Amino acid sequence: MQVSESDILQGNILIVDDQEANVKLLEELLEAAGYGHVSSTMNPHEVCALHRKNRYDLILLDLQMPGMDGFHVMEALKTNDEDSYLPVIVLTAQPGHKLRALQSGAKDFISKPFDLVEVRTRIRNMLEVRLLHKKLEEYSKVLEETVRERTAELRESEARYRSLAELASDWYWEQDAAGDFTKVSGPVLEMLGIRVDSFTGKSGMDGMPGWNEEERAVLHAKIAGREPFLDFVFSRVNPDGTRQRFQVSGEPMFNQGCGFIGYRGIGIELSDKR
Repeated sequence: MQVSESDILQGNILIVDDQEANVKLLEELLEAAGYGHVSSTMNPHEVCALHRKNRYDLILLDLQMPGMDGFHVMEALKTNDEDSYLPVIVLTAQPGHKLRALQSGAKDFISKPFDLVEVRTRIRNMLEVRLLHKKLEEYSKVLEETVRERTAELRESEARYRSLAELASDWYWEQDAAGDFTKVSGPVLEMLGIRVDSFTGKSGMDGMPGWNEEERAVLHAKIAGREPFLDFVFSRVNPDGTRQRFQVSGEPMFNQGCGFIGYRGIGIELSDKR
């Protein structure tokens, strides 16, 4: 991520100083350096309103001004909820004020009387950092919006998958990480003869006689190994002597942290024609 020289020269700058001579000196210096958006005020009480309106990339702020000094201006600027970044370089002739200004939120300082090379260098560097910060904020917003869109698409795709799975099979099912059924749709309850309230623990399928335990052991091993399975067939013999065969396909589910959260899949009862 980079900022071009033209972007820097198009930065929006505000000069705040109660001394007209200082304002004119800085305006001429910035104009000569090629900066195209420079404005000024000698009234510190206007700064917050001007910043809310114009969203300055850099504010050159004198610390010693009558009525409202630079420290009070910075405190007022911090109340702007739309921007947590304080784009301020303070102008001061008092060495003891530099540390306090930085602690108050200023990003840099320029000493008075002005060293013109220092002024140009600090302003350019500050604008580059500020514009990079803005680009990063914009990129983060785009990334957040992309994540929201992708999440919505994923949920929509998953809903379609479930709908199609239910249409293409006798039943759709989901299990949690403990192996308990959390969702079952279709006539599986009637086919297996299982009650809705007995799909957990050792009741339900595990509590019913007649299952081919060797087949089920193979299926349980696949699930324990977090393996997907396709068209796995298992069977049971009913109390009346009839035999039922079922075919299931399933895949493990994981959360965003790659933690296992269960299985989902589809199943059909196999008839002679199937």
